[in-house]
Amino acid sequence: MRIKGKQLIRSLLLPLVFAAPTLALAVATPGEKAPAFSEVDAQGKTHSLADYEGQWLVIEWFNKDCPYVKKHYGSGNMQALQKKYTGRDAKWLTVISSAKGKQGYLEPAQALEVAESHGLNASAPFLLDADGNMGRAYGAKTTPHMFVINPEGKVVYAGAIDDNDSANPAVIPDSRNYVAAALDASLGGEAVAVASSRAYGCSVKY
Repeated sequence: MRIKGKQLIRSLLLPLVFAAPTLALAVATPGEKAPAFSEVDAQGKTHSLADYEGQWLVIEWFNKDCPYVKKHYGSGNMQALQKKYTGRDAKWLTVISSAKGKQGYLEPAQALEVAESHGLNASAPFLLDADGNMGRAYGAKTTPHMFVINPEGKVVYAGAIDDNDSANPAVIPDSRNYVAAALDASLGGEAVAVASSRAYGCSVKY
């Protein structure tokens, strides 16, 4: 019985040993292909990475209760970025990966209300990733956590929205906005000077 027990443990652990590198490779990295996803938004429409082939795409992680999200939405900074770059034909998806029962989780009707109250200018209402599959695939750690993807499906920027991790919105005018810089450079056919940074904010509530 002891031998059979050890064999059973090995059989259970072996797949985990080989699964770990696969999960690590799935995290979105500048210069690499963006992880595929398929998520339903608050209106019930499914969005996948393939839907945005040939287009610039920004992906943003959101939690309405996070002070850092409030910094960028309360000031209108995030909505202004969304409006500016969707106006330049980029697409913008905002994702909620909070699990049911945790801070930031929203049912579809609630998400639509929050989209309205926050003046969301994204290309779709919130994508609802309650099981965390999309968030984990991208390695989303914080809210906000930002990713810019080019028309070939490669990540060109991953990290913070800007270089000031204060929750005080007063710092925004003097902050260097990495997402805007990455989009301006990319849309102008230039290389992105800062392709990755340490994302700051609240932890994603998986």
